[in-house]
Amino acid sequence: MKILLIGSGGRENALAWKIIQSKHLTQLFVTPGNAGTGNIAINIEFVPYSFESIGKFVIVNKVDMVVVGPEEPLVNGLVDFFASSERLRSVPIIGPSRAGAMLEGSKAFAKDFMTKYNIPTARFHRVSANNREEASEFLKTLHPPYVIKADGLAAGKGVVIVNTLQEAENEIEAMLQGKFGQAGKEVVIEEYLQGIELSVFIATDGKSYVILPEAKDYKRVGEGDTGPNTGGMGAVSPVPFATPAFMDKVENKIIKPTIAGLKNEGIEYKGFIFFGLMKVGEEPYVIEYNARLGDPETEVIIPRIKGDILELFHAIATQTLDKYQIEIDPRTAATVMLVSKGYPGSYEKGFEINNLVNVKDSIVFHAGTTFRNGRIVTAGGRVLSITSLGNTLQEALATSYKNAEIVDFHGKYYRKDIGFDL
Repeated sequence: MKILLIGSGGRENALAWKIIQSKHLTQLFVTPGNAGTGNIAINIEFVPYSFESIGKFVIVNKVDMVVVGPEEPLVNGLVDFFASSERLRSVPIIGPSRAGAMLEGSKAFAKDFMTKYNIPTARFHRVSANNREEASEFLKTLHPPYVIKADGLAAGKGVVIVNTLQEAENEIEAMLQGKFGQAGKEVVIEEYLQGIELSVFIATDGKSYVILPEAKDYKRVGEGDTGPNTGGMGAVSPVPFATPAFMDKVENKIIKPTIAGLKNEGIEYKGFIFFGLMKVGEEPYVIEYNARLGDPETEVIIPRIKGDILELFHAIATQTLDKYQIEIDPRTAATVMLVSKGYPGSYEKGFEINNLVNVKDSIVFHAGTTFRNGRIVTAGGRVLSITSLGNTLQEALATSYKNAEIVDFHGKYYRKDIGFDL
């Protein structure tokens, strides 16, 4: 099979790493990719980057399947674009239609969906320019802190937690005034849930599903979960507090109603669903949906999936997941993200990355990297993800941290307490 993988982060490098192990693969293309995917596949840079250029490439190169990593192409309708083309509609895409991707593309849509199908989530209120005055009234029914979310995609930065009513009102106004562009045309105010977070993932063909390894990621840049949110500073899998009894609740109260709701709405969904959950006491609540795998969670869940991933993708595409048996490595995976100095704020890039060849017993997944004059250099805030497997969490983390010390680039920073709360 010829595969086109879309994306450029650590998630895509992890998927590429797994795809190239498939006995069914003949050629893997990645767009736009990074230095890590460029070492194991063929990176393709489309200029201009458009659905039309992707479609033309698929036709000319006789691509057999497209795998979409990030959310933006899905929310913007890549799957629908293929379905509307006589020459492309026969090419399967791992990813939902635009309607399915709205679970991530609109927080208001997702909250309304959860309410309709009795999926446990925090109390909320939708605010737009037309009903600003209702925001203050709803805020007064909540206890601080207050969760304020831009409705649309905001590059992972559209969620703000504040401690006072005045701060909440100011943040709502800033979003409505364009702080996050069109993403903030509508704002969702949410009740703050006190608990511990985890991420649960499924692959679905729209009828059946398989549950993938769960993970816990660490979003804040500083140790002890301090400082601003990032795209993720590390992750671990499995999650010790995700007991069989708790996961049974997740499946029956959240996963099954979500799949049933999508069917009932007539929404085609062939891909991944990421459930961002909060464990409150012993009960699961949905904080958010994502229409794709998480990053850096992918870097710990993909190495734990045994077997041929193209067979999983084929089962999704042909709606035969009910016959697919997933096998999970019982070992623990831990990843530590190496980031550029200054991230998630402003940072410099273009620094050479050294000592990658000296890494032992870990997998290095590239995120913000590129080639320059034959050398690998930094090209983003999150640069590399160092993933290790171990019989215990401590063993996996020790190996990742040993190799995090070895890899070197100017301004390298990483959290030294991933897994501290487990």
